[in-house]
Amino acid sequence: MRAIRTFARLTRAQRHAYFAALGGWTLDAFDFFIFIVSLRSISTSFGTSLTAVSFGITLTLALRPVGALLFGWLAEKYGRRPILMVNVLSYALIELTTAFAPNLAVLLALRALFGLAMGGEWGVGAALAFETLPAEGRGFFSGLLQEGYVLGFLLAAAVSRLFFAAVGWRGLFVIGALPALLVLYIRFGVGESPAWLEGRHARRATVGELWRTAVANAPLLLYMIVLMALFNAFSHGSQDLYKPFLITQRGLTGARADDLLMLMNIGALLGGMTFGALSERIGRRKAIACAALLALPVIPLWTYAPGVPLLALGAFLMQFMVQGAWGIVPAHLNELSPPGVRAILPAFAYQLGNFAMALLAPLQSGIAARHGHDLAAVLAWTLGIVAVALTVATLLGQEAKSVAFLNAPTER
Repeated sequence: MRAIRTFARLTRAQRHAYFAALGGWTLDAFDFFIFIVSLRSISTSFGTSLTAVSFGITLTLALRPVGALLFGWLAEKYGRRPILMVNVLSYALIELTTAFAPNLAVLLALRALFGLAMGGEWGVGAALAFETLPAEGRGFFSGLLQEGYVLGFLLAAAVSRLFFAAVGWRGLFVIGALPALLVLYIRFGVGESPAWLEGRHARRATVGELWRTAVANAPLLLYMIVLMALFNAFSHGSQDLYKPFLITQRGLTGARADDLLMLMNIGALLGGMTFGALSERIGRRKAIACAALLALPVIPLWTYAPGVPLLALGAFLMQFMVQGAWGIVPAHLNELSPPGVRAILPAFAYQLGNFAMALLAPLQSGIAARHGHDLAAVLAWTLGIVAVALTVATLLGQEAKSVAFLNAPTER
């Protein structure tokens, strides 16, 4: 109820900026997970292995830091709103082009280009949202914003469940071009970040000045990279190969596996909002640590449950915890970042963390293949190790909960 009251007090400009950021991240994730839910179908279509196709994930994650730098620098120089429009249009068009890939090599090249666009959206959208929103309730808004990633996964699973039989994996990528329509909403309904406008004459816009600011904050950047590497191992290590695990090791049909993916993403959505709101009370670091540690007792249920109902419960609870921790990330990183690089530093650290874990899916798949295709054991060990490491890294860091981003937000 408190979160609802906080949301109701937002100005028109604040609501539109927030929905633009949430929509951009949701549809970005939707386009990413269209590929995830199509991994086995693509491997069958091109007559290759799941491991070979999963390198598409690696290429996407590897190019995301470059996209974060490119679009982040453009957003510092030209504003959050116009660059967000360019970003959304870019990933939608690349998604459409992927539907017509004639072979695996072309498809992998397009997934690399998609990584450029995907890498830019999170930082630009988060900067627009949090520089427009009030400090009050930032934890809840962070939780919901980050769960745009989950909403995208849920949407991809639902679209796969409903339309795959009729249109195949290529048709899913055509549907993935629909996010381009979001550009119209941003163009006509969303204003520029008040904080960016407030500092337009003083902000650092040249590459050299951004570089000097990043160097001056090198310890913070290094810490953020390590933290985000662990966060990305936490999410990708529990999500990317879960559908293949359900099909190949647990014997579920593709449609039944999609049902479990939808259920686990409902859990993820609830977890992000729950722990995001909790972080307002107990702090960002403690809330992240609680979510990570609570994932540990769920691992046996998540991978070794004896029946589908219990397996579904484990999937729901695991993503409740994984995305519960993740829900705090947008607010936490933006609060830690200095204003002159808020559109670029958090996003660059986030995407470098992705880059550090870019080979995780092929590595997990390869290890499982060498050990009797036992994905359950690989998933369980991955999550156990990462949850502990993430807790330690989080508690060793700092936080700047509710720090002010601007002097006085304006209404439009």
